[in-house]
Amino acid sequence: MPIAIGAIPFAFLGGFINAPSHIYKSIVGLILLLSAISLMTNLSSRIDKDLKKPPFFLAMIIGSLIGFLAGLTGTGGGIFLSPLLLFLGWGSTKTTSGITALFILINSSFGLLGNYSSVQNLPTQLPLFIGATLIGALIGTTLGIKFYTANTIKKVLALVLVIAGFKLLLT
Repeated sequence: MPIAIGAIPFAFLGGFINAPSHIYKSIVGLILLLSAISLMTNLSSRIDKDLKKPPFFLAMIIGSLIGFLAGLTGTGGGIFLSPLLLFLGWGSTKTTSGITALFILINSSFGLLGNYSSVQNLPTQLPLFIGATLIGALIGTTLGIKFYTANTIKKVLALVLVIAGFKLLLT
């Protein structure tokens, strides 16, 4: 909850700002690739161990940063939130998957509102994007709950981070 409290207004703010993409794409892309590498190495061995409740104020600050980055980059923020929750020990792999799905929905909505407030225009493909997102969420949730182990979820997350990282670096 404190992460979302921090993220929502900053997702709106990040969505409102139309910064040149070269300012943030390289940095964020490298961070995502480093997170993916960390998930695939021994650094991830402490994930799902020694879980602790996040300090409220720190979680709000991290949420604010993630929300801003998500709004600025046009992502839902899950690619930033998931690795942080796992490496900080604030949630197990499966819990993080569930938290992140809801976070992405809320954060994306406020980022989109911020962008709309700035440019007064929505993409004509928005209904298609929403439909694809809902289908993907249903498939991902079903796989995560019924079929995937925590280790498989970490590998899939690493793959998503690699794809997102390279997309930011190469576009």
